[in-house]
Amino acid sequence: MASYSAASSGGSGSGPRAGVSTIAIVGAGPQLGLAIARTFGTHGYGVALIARNRAKLENLAGELTAEGTTAAAFPADVLDRDALTQALKDAAAHFGGIDVLEYSPVGGFDSTVLTTPSATEPSHVQHEMEFQLYGAIAASQAVLPAMREAGAGTLLFTTGAGSIDPVPQVDNVNAAAAALRNWAINLHKELDGTGVQAAHVGIDVSIGMSVVPGFPTAKPEEISPVYWELHTTRRDQAELVFSG
Repeated sequence: MASYSAASSGGSGSGPRAGVSTIAIVGAGPQLGLAIARTFGTHGYGVALIARNRAKLENLAGELTAEGTTAAAFPADVLDRDALTQALKDAAAHFGGIDVLEYSPVGGFDSTVLTTPSATEPSHVQHEMEFQLYGAIAASQAVLPAMREAGAGTLLFTTGAGSIDPVPQVDNVNAAAAALRNWAINLHKELDGTGVQAAHVGIDVSIGMSVVPGFPTAKPEEISPVYWELHTTRRDQAELVFSG
């Protein structure tokens, strides 16, 4: 049973259905991203998948399509602001709009150097800021104007719970995640009363399998309903923390 703590305040794939609501998942992968796609897909949402690897995205889109979800792949690197913005514009054109943005890219060991606080250099944090905070801001700027005009929409930003309670071994990642959390909650406050929801999701478990002995784990499909709840029944909340 999940427990939550809350703080208030052209791609590939099948073509879109007429009038379908759409979620764009930035950082889509075979774990949480796919689970979120399935959660929204079961409610009739189209799914725009955005990440660097075209082949992997197309495989995910094909898997979702075979399950009956309208899905399409829009490859882009979140570090390339122009490409990310264009991917979201292409997704909006393909589906006729974006109703939900979910931002949760994960850096690989080939690109992420983990540092402790005393060993952290400005460059270690800068890379993570580019990846987490600046990418989230760019993605939001691509979709938020249309949401404001419509008076409806949802922006969801995912980090590990180290953004709230930092861990020394991953100081630089936690610092950037904390910046993203701060910005997302502040955006929630700014958008109050506009019909557009912004919220932060903090994940305080290992997804799929434990990488730290004794640390709790959860399956992706146990976590993904949190995103649907924030989009539908918990729109007044700026944050949900999933702790298993």
